[in-house]
Amino acid sequence: MRLVTYKRGGWAGGKVGALRADGAVLDLSAADGQVSWDNMPALIAGGEAMLRRARAAAAQAPVVEDAVLLAPIPRPAKNIFCVGKNYFEHAKEFAGSGFDATAKEVVPEAPVVFSKPPTAVSGPGDTIPAFLDPTGSTDYEGELAVVIGKAGRGIKAADWAQHVFGYTIVNDVTARTLQHKHRQWILGKGIDGFCPMGPAILTADEVPDPRALRLTTHVNGEKRQDASVADLIFAIPTLIETISAGITLEPGDIIATGTPAGVGIGFQPPRFLRSGDVVRVEVTGIGVLENPVA
Repeated sequence: MRLVTYKRGGWAGGKVGALRADGAVLDLSAADGQVSWDNMPALIAGGEAMLRRARAAAAQAPVVEDAVLLAPIPRPAKNIFCVGKNYFEHAKEFAGSGFDATAKEVVPEAPVVFSKPPTAVSGPGDTIPAFLDPTGSTDYEGELAVVIGKAGRGIKAADWAQHVFGYTIVNDVTARTLQHKHRQWILGKGIDGFCPMGPAILTADEVPDPRALRLTTHVNGEKRQDASVADLIFAIPTLIETISAGITLEPGDIIATGTPAGVGIGFQPPRFLRSGDVVRVEVTGIGVLENPVA
């Protein structure tokens, strides 16, 4: 099942709906008015009981003709957890780019975890505000993201699947010069609007093995990134175990798992995003996250 958050003209907020295979948004509230469908994290926290209810509602829900998709979780309760240098070829690409000021090793010995603030989140079709990057070095990073369903601290890698609600797509947009200048990455990656997310959350029951998923990124129709999630240096179970060792993961928390090779700084000279560009990130089963650049 693919769950979305959408709005209609004049709405201040959004509602949870289901995304049909043909792209139509289904109005769950019209099919089941006994519960609130106004909050994706609340649905996630409701566990399997709420998910069963959503499936039942989707089976008879009408189509929302004028729906506009938002990020599945438009304002996360916490920063988005992100993982740097987590594909072998991208780790080499980044090390050779001249923009990595954080470590001497090419392939990290442990997961490199940083975060993006909730204010960075934007939705499908929203503009990437490259004009907020004064250095003109805005880059794209297509990524698979994990959405946590069950809370936990000290989660063992063997138990990771019990804590995953589903998967979505994130574009970890980055101001490369700021990333390099400040060493810690949040100022280069946490700019408002620099975390497009969506279009949907594909529930975990639809993904028996996330390693089978494939991620591609196109810029202006040109394929730049193409990789299997199986190529991650630190797989999803390891990331969940590492982050949760001392930080409680809660329903609705998001972990962006890292980007493969093919980002703008991998080219000579670097191919940074410019106004008018369009970035399209696709992951098997989840759909397409497409955003123009301004």
